[in-house]
Amino acid sequence: MNYKRRLQGIMIAGSVALAGPVFAETPSAAMLGNTCAGCHGTHGNSQGPATPTIAGVSSEYFIDAMMGYKNGDRAATIMDRIAKGYTDEEIKLMAEFFSTQKMERPEQKVDAALAKKGMKMHEKYCEKCHADGGRSTEDDAGMLAGQWTPYLHFTMSDFMSGKREMPKKMKKKVEELQAKGGDAAIEALIHYYGSQK
Repeated sequence: MNYKRRLQGIMIAGSVALAGPVFAETPSAAMLGNTCAGCHGTHGNSQGPATPTIAGVSSEYFIDAMMGYKNGDRAATIMDRIAKGYTDEEIKLMAEFFSTQKMERPEQKVDAALAKKGMKMHEKYCEKCHADGGRSTEDDAGMLAGQWTPYLHFTMSDFMSGKREMPKKMKKKVEELQAKGGDAAIEALIHYYGSQK
């Protein structure tokens, strides 16, 4: 009886010792990225119109956004709580993962006439930072081309209301744009970005 108990104890201790390192492993970038799939879609390609696609964003932009949520500097409905659940190192791993994914732009309805007006406004006011029609992620700019239009509406609404702070360069250009065309100019821009493939 004593012998059996000792043997069971050794087996249990051995299995715990073997299992320990598995749970202590640092998660991979892909594994961490997969935790975002419920809202942001597989590999960061959103299927929900109020949620942005994060596939292909620059790692700097991703880290800046997540740290803003984590520190409470960036307005959020849920991302502020989610971001607090990750370490800074895990956020860097996720940034690395999403920056290497390919953005798949969704099919969505846009007003072609508004998109055409928006293209001209983009070229005049936005192209310098959001190059290549809003596709470029250089200069740590968010990817605008092909994002869901409802998401773009929500984001611009947050910027315009002051809920989210605009970068100084953007604020100046948005003020110029609004002085020329008001809310209709913003709407045209959103249709332009939403129309991009």
